[in-house]
Amino acid sequence: MKRLHYISGVTITIFIGLHLLNHFLSVFGEETHIKFMDQLRIVYRNIFIEYILFITVIIQIISGLKLFIYKRKTLVTFFDRLQVWTGLYLAFFLLIHVSAVLSGRYLLNLDTNFYFGVAGLNTFPLSIFFIPYYSFAIISFFGHIAAIHYQKMKKKFVGLSVKQQSKIIFITGIIFTLITLYGLTNGFSGIKIPEEYNVLIGK
Repeated sequence: MKRLHYISGVTITIFIGLHLLNHFLSVFGEETHIKFMDQLRIVYRNIFIEYILFITVIIQIISGLKLFIYKRKTLVTFFDRLQVWTGLYLAFFLLIHVSAVLSGRYLLNLDTNFYFGVAGLNTFPLSIFFIPYYSFAIISFFGHIAAIHYQKMKKKFVGLSVKQQSKIIFITGIIFTLITLYGLTNGFSGIKIPEEYNVLIGK
């Protein structure tokens, strides 16, 4: 189960890493985000790749929950706890996020692009939920990687201990989250949502 979780995790990490890079590029404008997204879609919108990602997400969630039940009473270090709690949040987020994307695409017939993702983020009072919802997801992603790095790595790197390296990964994730949110909200001044996406925000 642990091996299965690790393999599915590596697969998802590659996709999420590219997905987060895509969101980060919103700092340079909506057009830059959408242009990069269209390039990525050539790969991940392939039906074969989509099925692999979907199955991998299911495996990751189920195996992660089973590992949580097994490990919940043996958490000793900060990074042990960080791995478990970030993993649980990521399982929750992936379940909701994937369901929302599939519903948007097949039930609402919307292009689940940049505007689909940021509609709630840029609409008050929905933003009260979506800002922490997305923020915790990105931070949890980096936190999970930091925790795994702490467990897997054994040697120093450029004079830094494994613990210091893991802290840097986690802090980088927090900074990355703030910059990404800045881009997804047009410098916190808000993004104009196209009319066809008003169904997402109750208009």
